[in-house]
Parts: sequence; structure tokens; C-alpha cells
Amino acid sequence: CPNVHVARRQLLRAFGELDLTPNWQEWCSDDPAMPEHARGYASPTVLVEGRDVSGAEPIDGTASCRIYPTNGGMAGTPSVREIATALELGERLTPTQPCT
Repeated sequence: CPNVHVARRQLLRAFGELDLTPNWQEWCSDDPAMPEHARGYASPTVLVEGRDVSGAEPIDGTASCRIYPTNGGMAGTPSVREIATALELGERLTPTQPCT
């Protein structure tokens, strides 16, 4: 997906805003080793503690790029704010576990 590089930058910015050490796992959608909770999302998708940062649910047959609605139209990645909010919630849910 052409938006993966932007998604990585958004992740780094969100971790930085929260003063957290960046830590995540990436999966290719066709990787048979991908865990079940990460299957069924278009690319790029950011999951924190197994939940999509934008609240989307997985859908069968999603080998496509993903579009995110924004106040200004559409974007190819979740916003830094969406990611940071999900990371904050993930930290409160499991403070001893790194967010991936």
C-alpha cells in the first residue's frame, strides 16, 4: 500500500507525543502467520491492543488500500490524534504490556 510509509510516520509522531518508546509489529495481509485478530483489515490499519484505532471492524476480502474519513475529507492513514488516543487507552488498560 502506498500509505504504509505515512502510517509509520503517524505512529512515530503519536508515540512521541505521548513520550512512549515506539513499539509495534507489522504484518503483510497475505502472511499465513498473521494472527487472527489482525486479519480482515485493509491497509494500512493500526491496531492497539487488538482494536482498530478508528473503530473499524474486520471485513472478509479486504486486499485493498484503506481510506479514513477526516474533517477535511479523506486520508490514507489514521490521524496522529486517533493513534495517540488509542495508545493512551491501551496504556491504561494494560500498563505493563507494550502496545503493538
